[in-house]
Amino acid sequence: MSDTRVKKAGGKESGVNETGVKEAGVKEAAPQEIRTSPEGKPVEYYLRDRFMPHIWCGGCGHGTVLNGLIRSVDELGLKKREIVMVSGIGCSARMAGYLDFHTLHTLHGRALAFATGVKLSRPELTIICPLGDGDALAIGGNHFIHAARRNIDMTVLILNNRIYGMTGGQYSPLSGCGIDASTAPYSTIEDAFDTVTLATAAGATFVARTTSFHVHELQDTLTRAIRHKGLSVVEVLSQCPTHFGRKNGNLEAIQMLKDFRTGTARIGSRQLENNPGLIPRGIFVEKDKREYCDHYLDVIERARGKSGASR
Repeated sequence: MSDTRVKKAGGKESGVNETGVKEAGVKEAAPQEIRTSPEGKPVEYYLRDRFMPHIWCGGCGHGTVLNGLIRSVDELGLKKREIVMVSGIGCSARMAGYLDFHTLHTLHGRALAFATGVKLSRPELTIICPLGDGDALAIGGNHFIHAARRNIDMTVLILNNRIYGMTGGQYSPLSGCGIDASTAPYSTIEDAFDTVTLATAAGATFVARTTSFHVHELQDTLTRAIRHKGLSVVEVLSQCPTHFGRKNGNLEAIQMLKDFRTGTARIGSRQLENNPGLIPRGIFVEKDKREYCDHYLDVIERARGKSGASR
């Protein structure tokens, strides 16, 4: 993972025998490097090493998002046993398997339905749902709008690479017009959803957008989203050089990251004011509203009271 602090680990030097005498002709090993989080825990502390190396292609942005999520969890001081990752199917869904939290790898498009059940049964847990284009807004679109409408307390992380990467490069609801894909050899003719507008209209009380290029902004946004009580939606523009890039101008990962840098701008910035065609980034919605589980507890209390009165 990039952008990590490094410290030197102590330990016995190679070339030293059990009596402590250095053996002649044996080269000393370089000190081991341990990647650490901002709070000092090893990054590996949060990972399931048995599932490494990961399956993501070289240049994929999802690893950067995973890095930002680990640092956010570490910054918040959350314990691993307090977190449940719920995912569906696809490249983004693999994130749940790599993190050493409670995890549910569920049906395609149904992650938010499973997550809702977990939250209602154990409201004290922190729920994070990493979703791709389809899991969130195609087969999972119905669950998405109703999770937002209910304002249930969980963080929905939408990794938008504008393509279905795991299944061969089909176009998605976030591809947009004029995009080449395996299911659109003569280019797409459909407009993309605006995730921010859709989430806002559906009732999400925290809505943000960032990119895999803006790594510090990504971590800060995730921290605020997880801390927020209510339905938080964070769209992350994440590059897919393997399918989207190859089919659309042979774009390499570096070029796609440069496009995130030059093609987006912070909301409220002079850059966006002067060029409204840029994709806006930042936090669009952050408001307080009573959360769904709190309402549901009221229902339980009313039901108990009515049941007791009838006895």
